[in-house]
Amino acid sequence: MTCNVGGVERVIRILIGIGLFLLAFLALGGTARWVVGVIALVPLATGIAKFCPLWAVLGINTCRVKS
Repeated sequence: MTCNVGGVERVIRILIGIGLFLLAFLALGGTARWVVGVIALVPLATGIAKFCPLWAVLGINTCRVKS
């Protein structure tokens, strides 16, 4: 996997993931808690891994460093 998520986008993805986790486990209950919690994994994981499969398919690269 090559890096295709840049620095600012990476921070935004991680913050969105953390925010969704907080929303899910502090404000929601029942099934909605688990649905939002699982959805939160996507931006969090792509931000941490610096790789987004959708960006790879679409040919988008916001990472300045060529790897």
